[in-house]
Amino acid sequence: MPPVKVEIRPYANDDWDAIARIHYAARLDGLHNSADSEAFLTLTQIVEREGLFDGPLWVAVTDGRVAGFVALDDDEITWLYVDPQRYRQGIGRALLRHAVAAAGPRAEVTVLDGNPAAEALYASEGFTITETRTGPLVGNEAFTATGHIMHRDTATAHTSIVG
Repeated sequence: MPPVKVEIRPYANDDWDAIARIHYAARLDGLHNSADSEAFLTLTQIVEREGLFDGPLWVAVTDGRVAGFVALDDDEITWLYVDPQRYRQGIGRALLRHAVAAAGPRAEVTVLDGNPAAEALYASEGFTITETRTGPLVGNEAFTATGHIMHRDTATAHTSIVG
């Protein structure tokens, strides 16, 4: 599917239902090949513990609806979720580029092993795997998962602009 027009704007309280719905669908999708889907917790259950509001939070709006969101804490992209019905339309890339532009000279993200689409997105934007860890799943420590820590040097990385 071709890229769509995406507006990135700061999160507003009225966006809660939309990002909770997106998190529900996308997190379950991400856990499918990475960890047991029984590890899933709703956004309401983890929002405080996982620091969604610790740094800037932005939403992507397409066709007048919130289609994804991204959060940044210092130089770490801590949340990036897109409505699964809107995958492969450039929304995740637009959110990622927005967060990278706001990050310091080095951006970091952790991708669950078993999520090749997310890993490919980050790699296509200049991120490389610098470490792989297996341990408690962030957000539901009763489960184990493997995550790839990826970094991008924003001072030297160059990407093409997708129109």
